[in-house]
Amino acid sequence: MLARRTYRFRLEPTASQLAVFYRFAGARRFVYNWALARRQAFYREHGHGISQAQLSAELTALKHTPGYEWLAEIDSQALQQALADLDRAFKNFFEKRARYPKFKSRKKREYAFRIPQRIQLVGDAVYVPKVGWVKVRLHRAVVGETKSATFKQDVSGHWYVTLVAEFERPDAPTEMPDPAQTIGIDLGLKDFAVTSDGEHVAAPKFYRTAERRLRRAQRTLARRQKGSGRRARARRRVAALHARIAAQRRDFQHKLSQKLVRGHEGICVETLSVKGLARTKLAKSVHDAGWGEFLRMLEYKRQWQGKPFQRVGREFPSTQLCHDCGARNRSLTLADREWTCPACGVIQDRDLNAALNIRDQGLHLLNQRLAGGCPESLNACREQVRLHNGSAA
Repeated sequence: MLARRTYRFRLEPTASQLAVFYRFAGARRFVYNWALARRQAFYREHGHGISQAQLSAELTALKHTPGYEWLAEIDSQALQQALADLDRAFKNFFEKRARYPKFKSRKKREYAFRIPQRIQLVGDAVYVPKVGWVKVRLHRAVVGETKSATFKQDVSGHWYVTLVAEFERPDAPTEMPDPAQTIGIDLGLKDFAVTSDGEHVAAPKFYRTAERRLRRAQRTLARRQKGSGRRARARRRVAALHARIAAQRRDFQHKLSQKLVRGHEGICVETLSVKGLARTKLAKSVHDAGWGEFLRMLEYKRQWQGKPFQRVGREFPSTQLCHDCGARNRSLTLADREWTCPACGVIQDRDLNAALNIRDQGLHLLNQRLAGGCPESLNACREQVRLHNGSAA
């Protein structure tokens, strides 16, 4: 089965190549705004929309119009992609997935453009039409055939290229994994992750660690006069700190998810309501942890390797169930890191016990799914809505 994988690399363009990048990004913004104004005017005049094909033909004619000859210096596919982006924005609006498209402002300094074809990656350089070979920091090999490339400048001023490549993905697993090689993962704030085999991964807390430096940089920014050069430099300093925090968190998540994926045949995790937790007094710590992105990484990396991945519904009381006897302790509070089972007297570590229960319940759900499913115990989102045994009721 063909699937797509993205690779993001930092670019090191020369001064002349950097100037071309800015022209490409400016031309994309101009074409997007021109097409949006053209669609609005056409609708007011005729009462219906204009097709993307007609807009494309008008754009080709615009290149030969006096005053717009500079558009011919830009790669044609980059300009056509701007029309495709606008068409997608209108589709999202009509399908109620987004708001009405807006004109792109020059003041926001959002420099980006996309080229869907003719991108080559050879060695440590990427070929960009009408730009040439641009040096790239290739920290990993690209597997598969390159389909498209998006060039974008981040808030700290660095340019990156995101390559989309097609590869042959293994089929979905049809057999149960070895229970001894399957782990359950319990995510938390004190420990970022606790696995059913006893591993405790400490929470890195990248935002909390950099909060003092970030607070000082933001205070300096607030004191700068609007429109001044010193304010622009202070803004870039704040943006660079945020970018560094995000990069540290992303690097940690990639390394940990790759380690867990490679070292086990199956992974079971709990479905978390990150949006709900982000509305509580723990919002800053929840956002700093980045659970949602970590679970997404685990899931797609398991799919790439054709290994089973199972989510356990958040209705399942993994923390309150005793893993040894199955009794449920409803009196647990968030402060109880260890608790004694009232039925069998075993002292349970809160997070390790939850990870073991998530593993067992995940294997139970995975067995049902591979055997044809159990409709009466799954809701519309394919999540478990009943407990796994009677003793837990």
